[in-house]
Amino acid sequence: MGRPTRLGDEDSADYGRALDEVIASPEIQRLLERSGVPGGRLRVRGLAAVARTTPAADAEYLRYAALRRRARGGRQNAGGSPLSGPGDQERPGAGVLAVLGVLTPVLAAVAAATFLLLGYGLRLAGALPSLAGTLVGVGWFSLVVAAVTALVSAVALYRTAAKQSADGAATVPDRFPAVDDARETWLAALRDRGIRPFLLQELAGAATPTPGAGEGLGSRFSSPAFAGPDFSGPGFEGSAPPAPRPPRPERP
Repeated sequence: MGRPTRLGDEDSADYGRALDEVIASPEIQRLLERSGVPGGRLRVRGLAAVARTTPAADAEYLRYAALRRRARGGRQNAGGSPLSGPGDQERPGAGVLAVLGVLTPVLAAVAAATFLLLGYGLRLAGALPSLAGTLVGVGWFSLVVAAVTALVSAVALYRTAAKQSADGAATVPDRFPAVDDARETWLAALRDRGIRPFLLQELAGAATPTPGAGEGLGSRFSSPAFAGPDFSGPGFEGSAPPAPRPPRPERP
């Protein structure tokens, strides 16, 4: 009964909502009106009694927590797969093809720039015209190769990204019905077997405090009533004035 609660932040929020639902029920509202206990103070008592109310629904909570961990683990595994995930990229040599797809446009562009600069440089200098023409032709060919390979690499990367997004959306659903059902089962057990009996006990104790026991259960919700005999201080009509004494007879 006195063990600490194991609820996390989101579970504590669910507990607070379940407590509010029980307090808003007609049964608890009638008892609140009859006992005169403020609803806010009853809620504070319920929030402070988490360790007393949650064990009544331990079995349902453990099942809900296990299903939630399993679902979140599946979501992380599906969302954390590398870019070269399942499919054609797992074939032998897929890594080499990816590297070539990136390096080929770069190397072809560097070669094209080099050949074109040398070829046009020789043409401007008027030296070795045959070699200059060859270098210019090779440079333009390298430039075409760079453009084509860059286009092919871009299309391949786009298709890979689109396939990964589609696979992730197909394997990881947004909702898990089993987890939602387990959560509702836990909350129902928590309300019926944990929170409601505790609140009924608190309200029963507040309505019928034990006489002569000092501060009973009712003192948890309301301040002591200072009702008692009226007190009048001196000079404030505290008691009737004394009757006047009869005059003494004078001696002859």
